[in-house]
Amino acid sequence: MKVIGLSGWSGAGKTTLLTRVIPYLLSRGLRVSVIKHAHHDFDVDVPGKDSWVHRQSGATEVLVSSARRWALMHELRDAGEPRLPELLAKVSRVDLVIVEGFKREPHRKIEVHRLANNKPLLFPDDPNIAGIATDAAIETTLPIAHLDDVEAVAGLMQRSAIPVEDVLAARACEV
Repeated sequence: MKVIGLSGWSGAGKTTLLTRVIPYLLSRGLRVSVIKHAHHDFDVDVPGKDSWVHRQSGATEVLVSSARRWALMHELRDAGEPRLPELLAKVSRVDLVIVEGFKREPHRKIEVHRLANNKPLLFPDDPNIAGIATDAAIETTLPIAHLDDVEAVAGLMQRSAIPVEDVLAARACEV
């Protein structure tokens, strides 16, 4: 299992790019999962439904299962937000895990940069950025793919991905 991040400012088009890259990778026979960072209070559950009531009642975890899918919701309560390695350890084995967001975590990333977003580039200050997907002309030695070139972006992501064990080992060195 390998891991690659997509990092960039809000509005750069990370999610839009992923909705185009994932089907391309799947068409090439890869099994892909995504870990998405949310910057705000979010809910995947419907207020009033049984699972929501169970969480509101204080359950630490609620697992909902059907013939089509299952979802595990874990309430942090007063615990700290988990770091990326902790989340990677919970994901089922696939060929490629794409991490959207988590720009402050020290894993290998592709920066998504959109000129119209009017935000600075992250790569000069983040040594973990291995390439850039952009619609701008940028001078760098890093590999660049155009945002609209799904095949090139997917190739850049695959070439830059690192084994999950390397991400987990890096975290172990920090502790």
